[in-house]
Amino acid sequence: MRHIYFCLLASLTLFSSCSREEENLYTGNEVTYQLYQSSDYPYEGKAEIKELKSGDLEILLRLNGPTSKEAYHFTSHFHFGSFNEAGAHVAYLLNPVDISTLESRTVLGKLSDGTSLDFSAFRNFDGHIKVHLADDGPDYNVILVAGNIGSNDNSISGFNRANISACSPYYPE
Repeated sequence: MRHIYFCLLASLTLFSSCSREEENLYTGNEVTYQLYQSSDYPYEGKAEIKELKSGDLEILLRLNGPTSKEAYHFTSHFHFGSFNEAGAHVAYLLNPVDISTLESRTVLGKLSDGTSLDFSAFRNFDGHIKVHLADDGPDYNVILVAGNIGSNDNSISGFNRANISACSPYYPE
């Protein structure tokens, strides 16, 4: 019986220290944006942006939909402009979404135009996020989820998947 109490106490200590370590990474500034189903594939999700104590921003993409044990990743991009803006350039290549966990975590660095964003600038940024079925070929044009971020309208009433523009895989010049 004593052994059970010791194991329980050790487990609680371990879990609470992990939680405290994670809390110590962030400032408490965070914002969440919806990612809407953008194709016939049944995916939707959220983009959570948290400010790290270093001042950097962490973007966590979490999708809901079918998973697989296969080794496969969905390409994800952070773009300039609204999701319906034609030829919207890639601002930052996000880490791909793993099909087994449907998650991706990226610490945002300098954008393709050389600028950096702090939390306040991110909230006012004119941008969007798209997650693609593939990183090249015809399936690159299949957008699984998309959603406006920053100053753009992220509401369901402002979203129409028929208006999603194709991605420009090029950086601005």
